[in-house]
Amino acid sequence: MDQYPTLIEISEDIYQLVVRYPFGMYEMNSYLFRGENGFTIVDTGSEAKESIDLWEKTLASGITVEKLVLTHAHPDHCGLARWFQENHRVPVFISSLGYQELQKKRNYHRVNWLHSFLKSHDCPEISQNMGNSEAAAYEFEPDGVFENKQSIKLGNERYETIWTPGHSYDHFCFYNQNQQVMLTGDHVLAGLSPIVALWSEYDENPIKDNFDSLEKLKIYPSKLALPGHGGLIYNLNERIDEMIKSHRYRLQQILHFVGNEEKTAWQVCQDLYGSLSDTKFFAPLMATIARLIFLEKSGELHSELRNGKVYYSHVSK
Repeated sequence: MDQYPTLIEISEDIYQLVVRYPFGMYEMNSYLFRGENGFTIVDTGSEAKESIDLWEKTLASGITVEKLVLTHAHPDHCGLARWFQENHRVPVFISSLGYQELQKKRNYHRVNWLHSFLKSHDCPEISQNMGNSEAAAYEFEPDGVFENKQSIKLGNERYETIWTPGHSYDHFCFYNQNQQVMLTGDHVLAGLSPIVALWSEYDENPIKDNFDSLEKLKIYPSKLALPGHGGLIYNLNERIDEMIKSHRYRLQQILHFVGNEEKTAWQVCQDLYGSLSDTKFFAPLMATIARLIFLEKSGELHSELRNGKVYYSHVSK
């Protein structure tokens, strides 16, 4: 019988746990790196009961956990950080940027900003709870923080921390030169492009950040990439090029849909994605706004605030 029945063995000392939860992507990949002092876990899944039940079963198989390391402060990746601390006395580490994100997301002023921001982009009526429904995921204090270009131990191996803003401003990847393994979190996924969106008033140009971060990873020779969702990646640079091409295609679509008209972000979002339900519009709209901002900062589009709404049009040339 397999020693760890819930885990998928990727290599001699690297294991994967697919953690399920009832929202968003519905599952994410947690990775466990075996070392002399126990396993280092990277990312947790959400605080949903089904995620906790899976972790309880995994820990009951007899594994010792040395520490938990987080790629970024999104609820499906950091949602069980406090649970690990309080129930299993596992120390938690996040980047200093990630810690700043936690503190920002605990600020309920963000909810007011979000509602007024979406209203200015022609968004339909939204729930008053939107923006703080996942607040519990951020209610923990890390035991330590790391910075960009540091060395961090995952199991027995040393990994370089690589700051890759885009999907989130605080996102980090981890690279091991000996095995040429890149842990990509939500920065690079197989088969689909991670959402790159404007998540807060502090984000300036996440699409540009994402392009820069994707190019940054190309200099690292990688035999295997471990993404936060979906299948493993065996040709990282090829996948990066596919993602860049996909993002460029979406940007061209937006320019086409704006055409000779003036359009709000909500109108463009509907052009891109069709009719969206009350519970499914948020991420597509925030991603559309991020693309419009990129195109404006690139000199392709112009925005104008009129009667409380932002309208986008082509720049006259």
